Amino acid sequence: MRRKVPRWDRERKHRPPSQTSHWSFSARVLRGRPRDAPQGCAAPPRPQPVPASLLSPEDDDRKVRRREKNRVAAQRSRKKQTQKADKLHEEYECLEQENTVLRREIGKLTEELKHLSEALKEHEKVCPLLLCPMNFVPLPRPDPVAGCLPR
Repeated sequence: MRRKVPRWDRERKHRPPSQTSHWSFSARVLRGRPRDAPQGCAAPPRPQPVPASLLSPEDDDRKVRRREKNRVAAQRSRKKQTQKADKLHEEYECLEQENTVLRREIGKLTEELKHLSEALKEHEKVCPLLLCPMNFVPLPRPDPVAGCLPR
């Protein structure tokens, strides 16, 4: 079975080296290919681990305590991360529910506005005040919002 090669990788292979992008080197490193060290910039050698047979009992105990302490810290960190994710998920659920309620309310208010507008149009057709020949100047309508505001 052929491995699917990403488009960016295929394009890079067909370009001359002078036209390859700056990230192609890091892409090779990320895929686990050995990288070529630039000339004159050799990394210092890593210190080799000391065999367990050469460690003193105190060093061995210290190493065990350090590993245990690190294990406990890692557990604590993972638990904290899980709790944070759980809290975010709960907050998400609450916001989704609130959003649903608000969308329903918008729908109800839109329908109410539609019905009230239709009722007003029907009323304007038969309103004696609007049909009176003396009232060529439209009557000022009170602002419905102004009636709700404190004076």
